[in-house]
Amino acid sequence: MFQEFNLANFLLAVLPVLLAITVHEAAHGYAARYWGDHTAEKLGRLTLNPLAHIDLIGTVIVPLFMFLFTPFLFGWAKPVPIIPRHFRNMRMGLFTVAFAGPLSNLVMAFCWGAVMALTPFAPLDFQRPMAGMANYGISINAILFVLNMLPLLPLDGGRVVDSLLPPRASMKFRKLEPYGMWILIFLLATGLLGTILMPFTGFIIHSVLNVFGIH
Repeated sequence: MFQEFNLANFLLAVLPVLLAITVHEAAHGYAARYWGDHTAEKLGRLTLNPLAHIDLIGTVIVPLFMFLFTPFLFGWAKPVPIIPRHFRNMRMGLFTVAFAGPLSNLVMAFCWGAVMALTPFAPLDFQRPMAGMANYGISINAILFVLNMLPLLPLDGGRVVDSLLPPRASMKFRKLEPYGMWILIFLLATGLLGTILMPFTGFIIHSVLNVFGIH
């Protein structure tokens, strides 16, 4: 079902989308630097400047398509370059780097919850757009957290699972990576992705609202 384009809603969603995607990638880079890999920093990717992370398809075209034609809104940025052999501890480095991105989205969901809670204290003319932007921020980051934590390679959830597996099981699991995106596309096309995501995203959204007493 195609939905009518609403410029006001689209503009309210732009900042939450850009922050959700760029902070996600920057979090990967900061985690990698912590464990000894400075590749992202040397290439100028260890920054919160969206221009350094924007991918034409993942940051512009896909989010716009999702906004217009689906009930979801997500995308991706250019992956931050990481060289795992530089990590002081390979297993912990891989786990931390993989989990850092989704964790940043979860934190941002609560940050947007705080913004929504402060809405009544803003000037009257700003309250409605502020609440709308916060609503997008909570929803987008909840979706990105759950989506990225799916145990599929090359998603972050798959990387987390891979970092926890014994070497032999890890090698077998990595053989599934070429099929990961095809599985994701199949789930999206059949509507199964929404069935999987909605209970978890709903739980996160309600948790954020409950923490800040928003009804």
